[in-house]
Amino acid sequence: MEYNEGSLELHKKNRGKLEIKSKVPLNNREDLALAYTPGVGAVSSEIAAHPDRVRELTIKQNTVAIISDGSSVLGLGNIGPLAAIPVMEGKAILFKQFANIDAFPICLDTQDTEEIIRTIKNIVPIFGGINLEDIAAPRCFEIERRLKAELDIPVMHDDQHGTAMVVLAALINILRVKNMDKADIKLVVNGAGAAGIAIARLLLQYGFVNIIMCDSKGVLSTDRTDIAANPEKQELLALIPPAKSGSLTDAIAGAEVFIGVSKGNVLTADMVRLMSPRPVILALANPIPEIAPQLAHEAGAYIVATGRSDFPNQINNVLAFPGIFRGALDNHVNDITNVMLTKAAETLAQLVAQPTVDNILPDIFDPRVVPAVAAQIK
Repeated sequence: MEYNEGSLELHKKNRGKLEIKSKVPLNNREDLALAYTPGVGAVSSEIAAHPDRVRELTIKQNTVAIISDGSSVLGLGNIGPLAAIPVMEGKAILFKQFANIDAFPICLDTQDTEEIIRTIKNIVPIFGGINLEDIAAPRCFEIERRLKAELDIPVMHDDQHGTAMVVLAALINILRVKNMDKADIKLVVNGAGAAGIAIARLLLQYGFVNIIMCDSKGVLSTDRTDIAANPEKQELLALIPPAKSGSLTDAIAGAEVFIGVSKGNVLTADMVRLMSPRPVILALANPIPEIAPQLAHEAGAYIVATGRSDFPNQINNVLAFPGIFRGALDNHVNDITNVMLTKAAETLAQLVAQPTVDNILPDIFDPRVVPAVAAQIK
């Protein structure tokens, strides 16, 4: 792809994308005495005596840990913690650019659930929030669930909830463009991992009822014996309408909306032609979408969105996580709920006064986005 060489050069030239800068001057001995010893001892003593002042006197109020085990990086799969570093660095600069949050990339050299949980709990004193990132399903579900229950700061797996929130916002505006009701829409979600399951849950809560889930083996159905080993898929099956076993091709026939959170090039032009007239394609796999936008349009797609910034209609978590964590930190929210995410999605959608086929979401550089989302996390 055309950006690969330039991105490699950018990272090589700068040795990564992050650095640490001081908020205070260190120009003379007095500066040093205030920022470090002996003055800093009084700050530590104050916090020891009054732990509730830690957010007032340290960076904890504005820090988020971005934690990955490298097991599900973008659409590249289990490429490990070293290869995850550039992505986590990128996430950190997005936090800073869009929400002025100081985020730290932490890539763990373990994919053991208990060890990940234990490590996060041990490093949590300095952080005001935990952003779990690129951790494979089903392990990610248990890690998030346990940490949310055991920590007193917000924990969010962005691949689940950030993705779901932005997809819901996009669908709200797509319904406006197509003048359709959510109860009448047949949706096919391809990818029953972290993002796919979270999307389905949020859409069900919002009132979308006709959802078919597919994974790499085809349609999720009760007669699939392999699903018994996956409690998240089993739980979801109890919420969505019963479906017959079959392939993605079988599932997509007559569908109005395809939502892909799987891998590149799994949706063909022939499959698009099987959908209802003027279908909607949200091909969100990165860096290679499930189908190229031009190919989808040639096959009859009416609205096409991807996760990439070089195509129209970018559906990307950057519209979600900066504002979500800005609101959580500022409003001392310890539990980010689906109710909050739904309100944030509605607010995000409303930022586009007149959505069109090529403009279903606000631009990620729109300065209204972060404050609007943050205001709903309370």
